[in-house]
Amino acid sequence: MDIKMNKDTMELLSIISGILEEEPELLNARENEIYLRVSETGFESATPVLAERKFSLIGLFCAEAFEKKDGFTLFYVFKRAGRAPTLVLVREAGNEKKVTSVAGTFPSASWFEREIRDGFGLDFAGALDTRRLFLHECYPEGFHPLQKAFKNGPIRPLEVPEKEYKFRQVKGEGVYQIPVGPVHAGIIEPGHFRFSVIGESIFSLEIRLFYNHRGIEKLAEGKSPSECVALAEAVSGDESMANAAGFCIAVEQVCGITLPERAERLRAIMLELERIYSLLGDLAGMAVDVGFSLVSSPFSILREEVFRQNEKLTGSRFLRGITIPGGLKKDIPYSALKDLLVFFDKFSKAFESAYDRVMSSSSLIDRFATTGVIKKELVSPLNLTGPLARASGCPADTRLDRPYGAYRDFSPEPSVRKRGDVLSRFEVKADEIRASVNLILRLAENLPQGSVFAETGSAGNIGNSDRTGSSGVTGYSLALVEAARGQNLHWVYLKNGLVDRYKVRIASFCNWQAIEHAVIGNIVPDFPLINKSLNLSYAGTDL
Repeated sequence: MDIKMNKDTMELLSIISGILEEEPELLNARENEIYLRVSETGFESATPVLAERKFSLIGLFCAEAFEKKDGFTLFYVFKRAGRAPTLVLVREAGNEKKVTSVAGTFPSASWFEREIRDGFGLDFAGALDTRRLFLHECYPEGFHPLQKAFKNGPIRPLEVPEKEYKFRQVKGEGVYQIPVGPVHAGIIEPGHFRFSVIGESIFSLEIRLFYNHRGIEKLAEGKSPSECVALAEAVSGDESMANAAGFCIAVEQVCGITLPERAERLRAIMLELERIYSLLGDLAGMAVDVGFSLVSSPFSILREEVFRQNEKLTGSRFLRGITIPGGLKKDIPYSALKDLLVFFDKFSKAFESAYDRVMSSSSLIDRFATTGVIKKELVSPLNLTGPLARASGCPADTRLDRPYGAYRDFSPEPSVRKRGDVLSRFEVKADEIRASVNLILRLAENLPQGSVFAETGSAGNIGNSDRTGSSGVTGYSLALVEAARGQNLHWVYLKNGLVDRYKVRIASFCNWQAIEHAVIGNIVPDFPLINKSLNLSYAGTDL
């Protein structure tokens, strides 16, 4: 394999070599990622030191029969704050049924390990939580759908589950439980919330999700990259563009494809449009959940107008069906882009008017301020990202820290608050809408002409029937993209041009765990507001 090292990856390799008590095996390296295979002893000695050095565990996933290895291979994805490359420690579990857990050192590992246990049947000794995650009790024992031996197809669920899911028990004088969901009033997806309260104050919250497992990662196996784009778009409906772009970037990195500048810029414009409509929905939802529809409506109207602009540009209100590995399926007409710029002139005036109306309401500010605080100390251990983290004093933004595509030349204006409450999240999201509008105007200015699809790639197969340049390619790569909710991770392993393993982890998978902390000490009636201020994806966590 052609390994390319730059100054940043060489510096990271030097740091890790100093930590490990052995010489790691360098498997792969690119501009923003480095893969090191370590022994079991080396792994166990390195992880505590990585935690001390302020590395965060941002992803953990498993692959079977990776690079002709027997059994399971685990990939631990670490990142430090700032513009450091991503470190992937590769741990060979082989045919072992149990490896040691790192959740005691990196709490973000807990859900990752439970996910791997369900999908592959691999246990983690010393794990903080050994309950099932995405396979509920209706699935039989021994059923692990991500193993290669499992052939995708309908299964027969158990009529009577063999075990009951045990929620945490909080006991004490005056403590009682309020179970909410998984079926809710209103049009939202299923999720269960188990409150332990004293009077009206929330003492503890435990959430349970994953009621609609869809088998997206399994469906990707054996498909061509082009076929998988629709799966990426379906991960979470309002992150269609971000996930399609993340998947495509990972494939393009594997194949050595460089996009034309026009394609990069148009992708970024669409990513920012997705951010704008998503965050507008958040602002409207927060106002609705305190019963203030009057100030909510202008945001909802603007959101609908952005959807219509999306349709004019791409033919899809959710920006689906235009992104493909290698670029875009079609160009965007000059007239549509010109209309978009005219639209944003009116948009900004209407947006500021709506925002001023919110901030002039003392009763609304009273509900937002000091409600649902997420402490900065939680951000790194749980890998919290996006507006949620930036409202808690952490400036991390993948577009700035690990720029990709057009973000290498066009940076958004960052927005950070320190209080970590609902009001901070409202302010940060409003700032990010303004920043996205400004970024779109800059991206569209003097937009270069030319192709929107790569003509050549190192794979040398552009122009074939698949048009992605992936035909016959074997390799793997990881892409991080900043969606409206935060950092999404896409890892693609191609074998002979087909997807052998596709792992996607969206920001909500980690961010959901923050809500159990954000509600503590708040009253039950404020839960919908806190939940809406985070606006996490149910479907996107349930692959």
